[in-house]
Amino acid sequence: MSTVKHISSSFLSFKRLFVGSLAASLIVTAAPLASAEDHHDHHEHSDLEHHDHDDHHDHNHNPNQTVVAQGYADKSRPRMTVIPEHIRNKTDIAVSNYPLFLLSEAVTKGAPSGKLLLQPGDVGHHGSLSPSDMKTVKDSRYVVWFGSQLESNLVNSVGESPNNISLFRFKAFNHLPLRDVKGQPIKGSLDPHIWLDPDNAKAITRALGSLYSRANPQYKAVYAANVKQFAKQMDNAVAQVQKNSQKTRPYWAYHDAFGYIESALNLQLAGALTHDHHLPPKASQFHWLNKNRPQPTMCIVLQSDSNKGAIAKLKPANSTVQQEDMSNAKDFISGWMAVANDINNCVK
Repeated sequence: MSTVKHISSSFLSFKRLFVGSLAASLIVTAAPLASAEDHHDHHEHSDLEHHDHDDHHDHNHNPNQTVVAQGYADKSRPRMTVIPEHIRNKTDIAVSNYPLFLLSEAVTKGAPSGKLLLQPGDVGHHGSLSPSDMKTVKDSRYVVWFGSQLESNLVNSVGESPNNISLFRFKAFNHLPLRDVKGQPIKGSLDPHIWLDPDNAKAITRALGSLYSRANPQYKAVYAANVKQFAKQMDNAVAQVQKNSQKTRPYWAYHDAFGYIESALNLQLAGALTHDHHLPPKASQFHWLNKNRPQPTMCIVLQSDSNKGAIAKLKPANSTVQQEDMSNAKDFISGWMAVANDINNCVK
């Protein structure tokens, strides 16, 4: 039977401190881009690099640090050190997919929006860029995406663009490894769904706020206020969902996609049906899940209605259908809360 691990309050406090420094790390990413735009920020970026270095020093010595996936390769082009002249005065920022666009919208409320490249639902190797999208990539000041581990379909377009900023390049993120169908970490892997972690979501908005402020300095105060408001709303959302989940609870997933939301909901993955949602589950995995069921009635998080046929082989079981990209949401906070509340209601 799977062992359910409880998360200590000291770990959660450390996690908040650890990811709280992430924005500085991401802001430093824009420094090579910015160096060609203005040189008077040199000392500011140096201070940020020093701050980030100190944070890494502290984190590497903290015994409660989460498992950080190592060895995964990002295939995007290295960030440019000289910004091309034709985009030097551009104010547009493009973002790759819908979760990132929702976070971008939280930052730009009351100011011009960023430009979305992929349509809702086109997350995880799906979707392609049109000729007009390619022009957007070429003409944008910055193009922000997660990276090749999630968006391999963008490697030869966004990944080759000199103005791309891949979020997966930053080790300061709260990174988690993917897990196998028995819930065990896979060495050298990266779970790419980082936006589901509330602290990561807040850090991404801070980084986006910095990039937007550089591209559109007249809205700097607007971005700062929006980032602050988003952090407050995200913290309130986490507090609300935690009221219904005071103890660590096991659950199943069709495939491992919700690891980053587990801490907020006090969940522990007890197994999955398949390691890839494109592949059907094996009979042996149904047998293993039933044999190693942590409690009589389990919840399984599915990703489409077509997965519901699996429930009959796992009874007694509750189920909920969730899209990790929140493609039906109008804003990030309500989308995240909908996923969290539905999973909470499924996991009794």
